[in-house]
Amino acid sequence: MPKHKQARISKDHYFMNIAIEVSRRSTCLRRQIGTIVVSDVGEIKSTGYNGNPRGLPHCDEIGCIRDKLGIPSGTRLETCTAVHAEQNALIQAGTNARGSTLYSTIVPCPICARMILNAQIARVVYIDDYSDLAGVELLKQAGIKLTKLNKKDFEGRLK
Repeated sequence: MPKHKQARISKDHYFMNIAIEVSRRSTCLRRQIGTIVVSDVGEIKSTGYNGNPRGLPHCDEIGCIRDKLGIPSGTRLETCTAVHAEQNALIQAGTNARGSTLYSTIVPCPICARMILNAQIARVVYIDDYSDLAGVELLKQAGIKLTKLNKKDFEGRLK
């Protein structure tokens, strides 16, 4: 047995590192987001990253419509055809999301926050803020526990 035991990372850091890895599948040119849904006993139920729906060309192939139109972050979300990472993870998890923790590399937007509420997610853990924090307010209002991890803990891993 080794003399010096290596420090073990927390579960939140462990799962967030996985969400960061999931974000590397994103095809968004602006920001790569990764999300995982984890049950209360620590089982990963689903993963999701942001990108266009199946069967449609992705932004890394055709360019970003939001950039072409000069649309700032957090506004006119309906212009983009991409599905958010949180949405993809919730779709995959289905009713298995109930009571789980959602780990996302960014705080959910207001649309994703409403989906999180209906999926009955118990807790949301994130690293980075979003330009529109109305989603945070919705989650707080509904009593969802929010945990923001220190972005510096993940330097060099985030795109």
